[in-house]
Amino acid sequence: MKEEMAEYFPLSEMEDSEKQTCSHSSLIPIKSRKKGGLITMPFIIANEALESVASYGLLPNMTNYLMGEYRMGFTTTQNLLFFWSASTNFLPIVGAAVADSYLGRFLTIGLGSIFSFLGSAVLWLTAMIPKARPPACNQTGQACKSTTGPQYMLLVFSFLLLSIGAGGIRPCSLAFGANQFDKGGSDPNKQTVLESFFAWYYTSSVVSVLIALTGIVYLQDRLGWKIGFGVPAILMFLSALFFFLASPFYIKQKVRSNVFASFIRVIVVAFKNRKLHYPNQNSDYHHKNGSGPQVPTEKLRFLNKACIIRSPEDVKPNGVSANPWNLCTVEQVEELKALIRVVPLWSTGIMISINLSQSSFPLLQAQSMNRHLTKGFQIPAGSFGMFLMIALTIWVLLYDCVMLPLASKIKGRPVRLKPIVRMGLGIFVSCMSMVVSGIIEHIRRRRAISEGLLNNSQGLVEMSAMWLIIPNSLNGIAEALNAIGATEFYYSELPKSMSSIASALLGLGMAVANLLASVVLSAVDKYTKGEGKESWISSNINKGHYEYYYWLLALMTGFNLLYFVVCCWLYGPSVDVDVTMRMMEPSDDEDEDEDEDKDDLPQKNKSTPDLNSC
Repeated sequence: MKEEMAEYFPLSEMEDSEKQTCSHSSLIPIKSRKKGGLITMPFIIANEALESVASYGLLPNMTNYLMGEYRMGFTTTQNLLFFWSASTNFLPIVGAAVADSYLGRFLTIGLGSIFSFLGSAVLWLTAMIPKARPPACNQTGQACKSTTGPQYMLLVFSFLLLSIGAGGIRPCSLAFGANQFDKGGSDPNKQTVLESFFAWYYTSSVVSVLIALTGIVYLQDRLGWKIGFGVPAILMFLSALFFFLASPFYIKQKVRSNVFASFIRVIVVAFKNRKLHYPNQNSDYHHKNGSGPQVPTEKLRFLNKACIIRSPEDVKPNGVSANPWNLCTVEQVEELKALIRVVPLWSTGIMISINLSQSSFPLLQAQSMNRHLTKGFQIPAGSFGMFLMIALTIWVLLYDCVMLPLASKIKGRPVRLKPIVRMGLGIFVSCMSMVVSGIIEHIRRRRAISEGLLNNSQGLVEMSAMWLIIPNSLNGIAEALNAIGATEFYYSELPKSMSSIASALLGLGMAVANLLASVVLSAVDKYTKGEGKESWISSNINKGHYEYYYWLLALMTGFNLLYFVVCCWLYGPSVDVDVTMRMMEPSDDEDEDEDEDKDDLPQKNKSTPDLNSC
């Protein structure tokens, strides 16, 4: 997979960095210093890895911090975490657009690193400064003081800074690293080195998340919040430091336009031309210079009016539109149509992301269960999410290295599941995960009540927390099937010029899912409690009915599976091509506009590492 991805980057746009500067913002050419190459790889990987360890290490135990130190209710805590996750997943899309259109990738990553450090430092200060959070409850029977407005705003401000930082680093890091090997020429070792970079990058991503879910969480549990938040702040500082240390050696490519502006133009021009009649001749449609006459498809026909030539003056002698806000090309129209067509299928993945975002429920479950592996060691409650990563990794390895080769050998021909099939299987497995989670919680709650722990949510139930490995593993398999399948589906169905959009769709779905998860949670809390009636999602896990909430999510996922089947039927046959081969095909835009972004790299979801190299 990584070998073919190397073809996705333009390797001939820039001249030798010894002859001219590679930065769009530099004014003085650097003639004596060689730019890019292997020397930059450790700094870029360290920047991304340290940011991942720090940021992913903050989330698992954040429920305990907010409920314990800020005395927030469970619903308020979970909603705040939903909004934080939503902004963290949405801002990388904004960061990618800003990097492509205005700042460039170097400056965007640099600013993101600074914001990440500031966010972690502010969060650390909330633990260090007593007045930054509510005072401890006294023992005189007086009511505990609640969180003040300034204290709450300081906490939210730290979350916002962390989200902005992630929005700058995550969408640009991998592509910026690949730019360092884009020095022109025909170096025979270039692709091998680039493949090595990809391998180290993805390996560091997986290792970083595992370290965050074990090491950072362990520090928070054992040494408290001051150390538990101080270490991530130090890692964020080192992340920014390592990145800027190598600044003189980076290749800093110029800013390029992105496809988002093209979509806006198509919509605006189609609205302007809404009263025009459809032409009878194909030549009345404006097509990309050199591509030959093309006719727009009949699907979503109203958008075709954006590429109708109203007068000869609309097109310059060289075949380019005189005013891009008055006339678009057939290719631009078809790109927008392709995006609109995949949106319904994209929306079916939101439900899986809602299921995966329920991080606080497993945390409270694990805290109330026996987590000991030996008499002297127990797994931190916030570390059970690592089993999702482990299951995901094992599944990808088994699928690519065992199942497919074995099936191909038995059949005597290459065997593979279409991406759209894997998407559906992922939804089904996610539904089963919620069912199993509800069953485990139902058993746990019954035991807690029978042991007299109804009013003691901190009591330990005589039940092994290892049962939670099952739903976590199912979630990992579901994400491996759906997320990787969806990414391949987007890249096979969307034009290659829209690769940046294809890479952003998964993160956008996660952001929408976090917002919808907050709506679902608030609705359940509102409509399941009343006078003398405890909410399903009560802060007291033994009084609530978390199993009902899990089964509600399972029911919603079941309906989502039916919706997925309908969307597949409406979409029709999908393109059955090897995505890696499609990524090697030259883009239609390469010969027309030097400002077209030709060096985007698919932005991988942190939780879906590419392990196809086996």
